[in-house]
Amino acid sequence: MTAERDDIEDADPGLARVRTSLAWTRTALSFAAVGGVTLKKDIVPGLLILATALVIWRLGRLDYHHPARLRLVTVAIVAVSAVALVVALTQ
Repeated sequence: MTAERDDIEDADPGLARVRTSLAWTRTALSFAAVGGVTLKKDIVPGLLILATALVIWRLGRLDYHHPARLRLVTVAIVAVSAVALVVALTQ
């Protein structure tokens, strides 16, 4: 069991992939919580934020070794920011 653990640490020092995945999951959960609260007040922005939470969660599951996927993440982050800005300005 110890040798198996050493192999994992050598392959991914600091467990960066695991921490990154957890960060994306926390962000998605935060968006879902805000979406749930917003949904009580106004349906359309709440649904938009909940849909954004699903997108964020899915992006956290991608493998980032390909440049095309990094572009996808960049575009998605810009889109999420734009949606958040529109929702904030229309409220």
